Amino acid sequence: MITTFNILLVEDDFHTRKLIEDILLDERYTPVLAKDAQEALNIMDRQHIDLMITDIMLPGTDGYKLTEMIRDAGFAFPILIMSAKETIKDKRKGFLVGADDYMVKPVDEEELILRIKALLRRAKIVNDRKIVIGKVILNYDSLTVRRKSEYYTLPQKEFMLLYKLLSNPDTIFTRRQLMDEIWGYDSQTDDHTVSVHIGRLRERFGNWPEFDIVTVRGLGYKAVKNVGR
Repeated sequence: MITTFNILLVEDDFHTRKLIEDILLDERYTPVLAKDAQEALNIMDRQHIDLMITDIMLPGTDGYKLTEMIRDAGFAFPILIMSAKETIKDKRKGFLVGADDYMVKPVDEEELILRIKALLRRAKIVNDRKIVIGKVILNYDSLTVRRKSEYYTLPQKEFMLLYKLLSNPDTIFTRRQLMDEIWGYDSQTDDHTVSVHIGRLRERFGNWPEFDIVTVRGLGYKAVKNVGR
């Protein structure tokens, strides 16, 4: 089954809106278009949205305020701000009001798609919330892993790495993919960080029979479930 994602694009410039719409369509996303904040809010009242891309300089309510309003209303879908404003102050404000990512115009098409995919994958991890594998329970809200009387509260990145692998059993992920999705596309941390975290997970859970974390030489890592197969 093909899963389509509804991506809300809030952009008042017709040519930019058309360009981004075509890029999204080429990637088989479903673009939902709004020219201003009010139109975007009206759309959200009647339609499910998986991700929003918004400009800052909008007529009336700007993109900062729109993002803040969406977060205050309890919407948790990823928000990517795309703006000509390029200072650290501008970006900081975007993240502080609730944006998940920030790109400076003009954007590179390939980079835009990479960021959208990473945001959607991270959102899937968050939305599913819990994984049960035999006697093992991973709870995203509390960052805990439990098996019978054994109970661990993991550091956030370590938990997200384990959750990502177990959410996609038998799927090989490169170190770079895991870095982009868990540490973020702009992370300055190198790929060795992934190897260190994998090592810590193996130390904790290497003797649990329900799953294994496997190194695929020359490619990356995958999780193998040993129950329910």
